[in-house]
Parts: sequence; structure tokens; C-alpha cells
Amino acid sequence: MNTPVLKEIWIYPIKSLGGISLTEAAVEQKGFQYDRRWMLVEPNGTFLTQRENTVMALVNVELTDHSLRVYHRHRPDDVLEIALGQTSGEALTAYVWGKQAVDSLVVSPQADEWFSRLLGFPCRLVYMPENSLRPVDPDYAEPEDVVSFADGFPYLVISTDSLDELNRRAGETLEMIRFRPNLVVSGTNPHEEESWYHFQIGDLTFYGVKPCARCVLTTINPETAEKGKEPLKTLATYRRLDKKILFGQNALAETTGMLRVGQSVTVLERRPARLPFP
Repeated sequence: MNTPVLKEIWIYPIKSLGGISLTEAAVEQKGFQYDRRWMLVEPNGTFLTQRENTVMALVNVELTDHSLRVYHRHRPDDVLEIALGQTSGEALTAYVWGKQAVDSLVVSPQADEWFSRLLGFPCRLVYMPENSLRPVDPDYAEPEDVVSFADGFPYLVISTDSLDELNRRAGETLEMIRFRPNLVVSGTNPHEEESWYHFQIGDLTFYGVKPCARCVLTTINPETAEKGKEPLKTLATYRRLDKKILFGQNALAETTGMLRVGQSVTVLERRPARLPFP
């Protein structure tokens, strides 16, 4: 087996919209810089995702030196440009998973109007300022560990080898982007990343805290926004544990700095995988 390497870096600046592939990115405690620092919410602050609004899968996000550029894939001339860090100054409490309140700021009336027109109902775009501290699940983290608007953890690691095994079993080619990873590694055994407790990429170190339980969002085709049965249908045949379907490893950053595609991955400490794989 060759030394594992970091093959891809992904960020998703606006939660549940399109991802951006980078060759390098800044590792921060909450997640990669700009990763899920923005989020669409209902007027009462409840978060919005592709799970209920599949059109969000068709919204591309581009990162420039000074802004985000947002547009529907089928309407590329209708562009919303958001200056990085731009807010109206209006505070709005956002809610991730119902009761988890997060201090946030409304970006702008123009962004609210653009996204409301896109989705067909009133919504608002909020931004997580640096002083907004959303704790990670205390069952898997220390009190000082924080996360962005991501579902639960700052980083998600998946190997191309795990995806290859899934595609072999499913008999079709499913894209990695369905799983919305941050760190895509290659050169491992399938699902080996779920045993990585302490690992290093380049000069930076991370802790793997728990396998990622997958939901219906993975069944949305990122190209068409149509729902299907895969990958959950196939994953359920060999990746089910305690009524959850596992794929990938949630992780926390121990150190911060820059990561670059092509850097080697060193596993410093392993622990038995919750769902061992032959």
C-alpha cells in the first residue's frame, strides 16, 4: 500500500449550495476558511437545506479574492455577488437542527431578495462572524471545540477507495460530491479512514472523532437535483450500524495552518473502527 495522500480539498461556503474544489486552503478551528460560514434560513432563523429544497443542488458558488459569486447553473447570467464578510449589521439567531441557536448576522436585503426569488418563498442569508461560537457535540469533543454551520463537525474525510468500493457494489458511478467531503484522500483500504484517530496531513494534525451517519441528501443527484435510491440503497447492505448508515469520518483540527493537495497523510494513532470492513 502506498502512502496515503490528500487528493482533493472541498469547501461549501453557503451551506447546502454548490461546493468549491481548491488546491490549498487554510485550516481553522471551525473548519476550512470560508467553509459554511453562510447559511440560508427561513425568516424565523430555521436552517434550509437540499433535503427539503432540492433546487439548492443546482446553485453554484465561486470564490474570488474579495467575494462569493452565486448563480443558478441554468441561469448563469443572474449572478449574486457577496463581498467576503459583508453584513447588514442586523443580528438574527439561526437554528441548526431545531434547538441549536447560533448567533449570526443578516448579509443584505439584496441577498434575501435574490434567494427568495430563487427558492420561491421568503428566506434570508446569514453569516457567522468570528465571535459566534457554536460548540461541537460534547459527546465527541472538548468544550472549546467549535464548528461552522456544518451539520455537526468541522471536517469530513473520505477516501477515494471507499467510494470505489461503493461504486463496485452499486454497479454505477456515483460522484464524491454527493457526500460533501472536505478532505478526499487516496491510497488507503476502503473505509480505513474510519479507524484514523490521530492523523497528520503535511505539517497539520487532526483527530478523527466518529464515522459520519449519512442521510437522504446523498440521494440527490448534484447535476440534476433529482432524488434516487442510491447510494443509501447499496450502503445499507454493508455500512449499517445501529440503524445508521456510515460513510466517511468526521474530524477536528488539532493544529491550524495551510493544507495543499498532494501532501502526504500519516496515521499517528488508530482505534478499532465502529463498523469493521474486511
